[in-house]
Amino acid sequence: MTKDSHLSRRAFLAAAGAAAIPPGSGSAPDPPGSPFRYCFNTATIRGQKKTLIEEAEIAAKAGYDAIEPWVEKIAGHAAGGGSLDDARKRIADLGLTVEGAIGFARWIIDDDAARAKALEEMKRDMESVARIGGKRIAAPPAGAPREGMDLLKIAERYRALLDIGDGIGVVPALEIWGTSCIHRLGQAVLIAIEAGHSKACLLPDVYHIYKGGGELAGLRLLSAAAVPVFHLNDYPADPPREKSSDRDRVYPGDGIAPLGQILRDLSGMGGPIVLSLELFNPDLWKQDPLAVAKTGLAKMKAAVEKAGT
Repeated sequence: MTKDSHLSRRAFLAAAGAAAIPPGSGSAPDPPGSPFRYCFNTATIRGQKKTLIEEAEIAAKAGYDAIEPWVEKIAGHAAGGGSLDDARKRIADLGLTVEGAIGFARWIIDDDAARAKALEEMKRDMESVARIGGKRIAAPPAGAPREGMDLLKIAERYRALLDIGDGIGVVPALEIWGTSCIHRLGQAVLIAIEAGHSKACLLPDVYHIYKGGGELAGLRLLSAAAVPVFHLNDYPADPPREKSSDRDRVYPGDGIAPLGQILRDLSGMGGPIVLSLELFNPDLWKQDPLAVAKTGLAKMKAAVEKAGT
């Protein structure tokens, strides 16, 4: 593919995404050729305790292209008598796609019986995500220790998830956690490659790679197929890395992360890449959720513009 044809394809995809934004949304369409789409991970307003549909409405009103809900909110919608099929229609009518969902099934652990139950849990979660039009689900190393696990065994277990997803139409994305056995980008890449499945992909996160002590420079070696969604956030200088936690994440651009280089590396992957804002900052949970969502999107776009992508 020539450079011109690649740019034309990107422009087409950007235009298609812009056409999906409903009238009166809180943000202007992304410029033609933009390598990114913008997603709202609902952890960012988790403390406001909104419903699945309310979270989607907030994301749409703020101007996002997509949403990344938690599976517990999807389950809560169904448990409360809501129809997942109706939720799918409502989310689509808002002009949003469901780029992923966040769950915590312990698919990675060594205990065979517990892992079998976790696979059943993941299967149910995938089915629910599919019902609302979701494309992916996070596959974090929940329950795994930081040291002592065989990465090739993890690859086999990740392959089992991918095979389950094939039958449902939802792709599990291998998530990096800074406090787990998959705390470095290279570890996640090895697992994804050794899984031996064409849909294997990663779900990296600015904060988690920092927390894990890994390097972000390796992002330039990857493609959009490997990183369809990237969790965007930032971290402050204080507390230091060894004492930092999820709650310390801040808006993109408000910390010391090398976002410019990260975004330039992502933009060179042949996108488009979905940038999903994921924060767990309790200070934001005390604020108006729409204001938080709007501020987050503005900060993301400002970081992209500053990076010159």
